Amino acid sequence: MNGLIAFWSYALAACLFASILLWQLRERPAGQSRLLLGAYFATAVWASISAMRGPVDLASVIAETIRNLAWVVLLHSISGDLKSDRRAIRVVFGAAALAIGIQLALDLLLIAVPMPAELAKDVLATIWLLRISLAAGALVLVHNVYGQAAPESRVSIRSPMLGLALIWGYDLNLYTLAYLDAQGLPALFDYRGLFLALIAPLFLVGPASTGVLRIRLSRAATFQSISLLTICVYFAVMAVLATALRRSEWDWGSSLTAILLATMMIVTSVLVLSQWARGWVKVKLAKHLFEHRYDYRSEWLRFTATLGRAGPDAAPLEERIIRAFADVADSPGGLLLVGDQVGTVEVGAEWNWRGRNPSSQQLHECGDFWSEVEACGRVLEFEALRNGWAHGPDRSTTVPEWLLDEPRAWAGVPLVHQQRLIGIVILAAPEYRRALDWEDFDLLRTAGAQAASSLAEAQGQDALVKAQRFEEFNRRFAFILHDVKNLVSQLSLLSRNAERHGDNPDFHADMVATLKSSVTKMNDLLARLSPHAPARVQRVEAQPLRPILSAAIASKRRDHAIRLLGDSDLWATVDASALEQALGHILQNAVDASTTPVTVRIAEAEPFVTITVADRGCGMDGDFVRNRLFQPFVSTKSGGFGIGTFEARSLIAAMGGHISVDSRPGQGTTFTISVPAAEPVRETIRERKRA
Repeated sequence: MNGLIAFWSYALAACLFASILLWQLRERPAGQSRLLLGAYFATAVWASISAMRGPVDLASVIAETIRNLAWVVLLHSISGDLKSDRRAIRVVFGAAALAIGIQLALDLLLIAVPMPAELAKDVLATIWLLRISLAAGALVLVHNVYGQAAPESRVSIRSPMLGLALIWGYDLNLYTLAYLDAQGLPALFDYRGLFLALIAPLFLVGPASTGVLRIRLSRAATFQSISLLTICVYFAVMAVLATALRRSEWDWGSSLTAILLATMMIVTSVLVLSQWARGWVKVKLAKHLFEHRYDYRSEWLRFTATLGRAGPDAAPLEERIIRAFADVADSPGGLLLVGDQVGTVEVGAEWNWRGRNPSSQQLHECGDFWSEVEACGRVLEFEALRNGWAHGPDRSTTVPEWLLDEPRAWAGVPLVHQQRLIGIVILAAPEYRRALDWEDFDLLRTAGAQAASSLAEAQGQDALVKAQRFEEFNRRFAFILHDVKNLVSQLSLLSRNAERHGDNPDFHADMVATLKSSVTKMNDLLARLSPHAPARVQRVEAQPLRPILSAAIASKRRDHAIRLLGDSDLWATVDASALEQALGHILQNAVDASTTPVTVRIAEAEPFVTITVADRGCGMDGDFVRNRLFQPFVSTKSGGFGIGTFEARSLIAAMGGHISVDSRPGQGTTFTISVPAAEPVRETIRERKRA
């Protein structure tokens, strides 16, 4: 009965895979399509032999090995368009091919060489172990090939990858039970054909699915594959050794276990405690396992993340630059030299640098070295320069003696931005020193350009902040100079009137009040030059406009007639001193431009209160009003600074208002100041009524 179940189950599987093969032959196969057809053919042949001779017959076992080889070759072909880490991929698939080759050799050994039953049993157990290892490794390959495929390629390979995962998953459990000699094992072998027949539709793929697939296996996936395969091979070898040695009288198991444990402890201790050993292992693996030394994607992401780290706990940019290069080159620390526009070189930062820092005199002597590095832009290898085997531009570079005498200096990375050298990163030598190659030079030089851009941007921002501070000081000084000019004009008028009215007691009192006011304003102007001086507009609140307008008009009325019209009891949300100063600038311009009385009118225009200053002077044309009136340092008056209207507009804008101008040549000018209206404060009105 069991024989019939095995026959029909495997025969059904053979028919289904043969049908799939014939259906695919309708197209013209090429490339990976031929390999897929070969895998179908190998699976159908194995199922046919298993149906005729039984699933555990040696011929069936050999056919199964060939079937596994066909599918592994197809997986290798799918991932064959990789553009990086091909050497590592060869190792992964080479391990799988080695396991298949050993299986095939042992299968042929059982057929060709007569051997005792006990030895044949041991060889068969070894075959089971190899099949367990192959099934586990093949599952890892399927997982990684599918996981690293491009999204548009996964749709094409999803169902066949699932089918392979189910086949090798069944084999993994089957041969594990076979090695353990579990009960019910013959039934599992018999029903394997039926299981294969049930999943056969998963391998029915269209012609479009057999084209070239986009696969890019990362280094992490490669290391994962190698690690799992290594573990499987390790267990297989240990099981083989245990099987071969368990008949010996010598206690090989205890001896080998002690030796293996001691070896593992020694190797682990060396790798943990010695940075030199870790560096040596990393260099050897990168040199002999991978086509390229660096995983450029991960290196670039880490480099960029280190440079862009922000937050209160982040180190300064200069230290982050050193650390970013140290992480790339496995360096324990470094030193950053920076230069300025005048050729001065200084130490910009250091990170874990245990060498001697250069003195000011030594840095002063770096001028020629700096110029040569800027001209060639090449990464410097100090070990080569010390030993005299440098090549190319390095040979002619005049390296300072203090750098050559510093044994910890290993490599110098120039930071060149827009053909200008802004810094050099001196990297300390790692514990395991190695010679730099073209890949190191390319990566460090490219990373140097990125770091130079970040450093140049930071230096530009610092220079901009300093320039803004000077600009703020100059702006304040220009405003103050304009106010000083007005005070000088006021004091000049006072001195002229003193000659005519010196004997008038009322003039004396007015002169003393004017002098006190001028001194107070001058002290205020000097205080405004301080870097920590408060803003011009400090206290914006609801205030009556009458006292503000009266104070502004009073200072100008001595020289010219000024009339105040409109409802002067209106309130506005303003800063009193700032509004008085802005109005004073506009009144002064009106007085200077007109010989007739100047009119100041207050009106309400919700949500603003408007203050209109009108004169009948010479007026201004439209081009001057649009393009020059509110520009600083532009004036039509001889001896004028062109600051008044610019400052007035800035002060009014800071209070939430605006200024508009209506002027025509020969007809005069009208300035309209609009400030936010406010409701009168009733308590203040009642206090005024009581007074």
